[in-house]
Amino acid sequence: MHGVVAAAHPLAAAAGARVLSSGGNAFDAAAATAATLNVVEPYMSGLAGQGLATCYVAAEKRVRVLDFLPPIPDGFPIERFTRRDDVARGALGVGRPGNLAGWCTMVDTYGSKSLAELFAPAITIARDGYPLIEFNVDETNGGGAELRRHDALYGTWSKNYTDGSGRVAPGYILKQPDLARTFEALAKDGPGLLYGGALGRTIVEHLKSLGGCITMADLEAVKPQWQDPISATYRGLDIHVPPPPSEAFQYLLALRILEGFDLKSMPRNGVDHIDTVLRAIRVAAGVRIANNNPSSQKLAHLLSEDHVAGLRARVRDGKVVDGPTEQWTPPPAEGHTTSFSIADRDGNLVCVTQSLGSVFGSGVVVPSTGICLNNFLYWADVTPDSPNRSKPGGPLPVCVAPSIGLRDGKPALVLGTPGSYGILQTQVQAVVQYLDYGLPLQEAIEAPRARLTDGRAVMLESRVEPAVMDGLQQRGHNLERGPQWTMRVGGMQAIALDPTSGARTGACDPRRDGYVVTA
Repeated sequence: MHGVVAAAHPLAAAAGARVLSSGGNAFDAAAATAATLNVVEPYMSGLAGQGLATCYVAAEKRVRVLDFLPPIPDGFPIERFTRRDDVARGALGVGRPGNLAGWCTMVDTYGSKSLAELFAPAITIARDGYPLIEFNVDETNGGGAELRRHDALYGTWSKNYTDGSGRVAPGYILKQPDLARTFEALAKDGPGLLYGGALGRTIVEHLKSLGGCITMADLEAVKPQWQDPISATYRGLDIHVPPPPSEAFQYLLALRILEGFDLKSMPRNGVDHIDTVLRAIRVAAGVRIANNNPSSQKLAHLLSEDHVAGLRARVRDGKVVDGPTEQWTPPPAEGHTTSFSIADRDGNLVCVTQSLGSVFGSGVVVPSTGICLNNFLYWADVTPDSPNRSKPGGPLPVCVAPSIGLRDGKPALVLGTPGSYGILQTQVQAVVQYLDYGLPLQEAIEAPRARLTDGRAVMLESRVEPAVMDGLQQRGHNLERGPQWTMRVGGMQAIALDPTSGARTGACDPRRDGYVVTA
């Protein structure tokens, strides 16, 4: 009754819950949770990443979106690239850091505690260290194996995360004293230390030494923006997500298509159920790719009943759906993102999805700061003949979709996940399990999920019956039988709210290190 935090690591969830227990609200707890995730999931997100927050402000009785996905740097030399792998690692892949600005804006607008209080858990854990668990080990060793090929990056990265050895094992105590000092300085001096101050100069100078394009002017221009969400109704739940340039409208469009199907009459996790959902997702992805960053008028048309009726007919026609699900360009590697959900005693809700882009982002760790920089420009479309080609100084469409659902105007569901372009797919699948089949929220998150990639490719968790997989293959899906559980289908964190009793029920994803802590 007093608050819930669902996050991707138990220490981060505990940090947010402690803030709630000490009188802070959901916006305070979001900053504490996010900062702690920087320490305990350094490969997923951090203060130099980017993200979005969807929030329900109880005092205002409305949903708001905070966009801390800054524009592409003005000096990004897009003419030098023909494929996105050219900016996968290194200084030229680094986008403007937005996460710190986003956390501080939430606290400045609606919070009640100081940055010193909110960053205290992150500072303590970074200074004292914490023992690595399985997922920490897998991501660190996997990232290290890839970064070893980049001489200019590997030494600083290895010193910061592996004490120079390049590998870690379960139980290894990761201490990050440089990052602790950085958070202490930010707690004292505020975000201006990064966005125009000494910390920003340190970052810019290091990037310049590696051939990067970010300038102090780029950092000074970072200003998170409060926005109105976009929404669509599914089974009586009004689901709110960030507006374009976020690509979250694909999530809404897939649900709008599925609204026209009686899914609950189909056997759960059977051929008809899964086939219908996969077809709707792939059709919606094609519309999103063809209409990237639409105007408000165009978006209204895309979500309209007239347009959706045609998409439903395409899902029903039984013909194989073959098409892209990622970008106009070939599909990327899996993204490295995190999502968390918070509900406080006053009725405020926060759902944040934030990222470094790829595992350990650009691979650039700024010496003496403990900061790992993002590679969000890898998510820019640099293909010369693409209709969605990015522009220096322009917006960066990103496939994150933190969501809040209202029923009859009252908060009912907070849900988000990481997973690159799979975010726009797996949230649909979990919502269907929750609303159409009536599973408890934890069971809905644990239910088998699929990840679609370009063409007809689908990876499906193998807990689905073999006969169902065979049936899906016969209907034209190029099916890969995945593991029983895989992070390729996300790491969802969610909270359900009972509109009558006010009870808050948290749910977390066992595919990663998800954990729920109550205040």
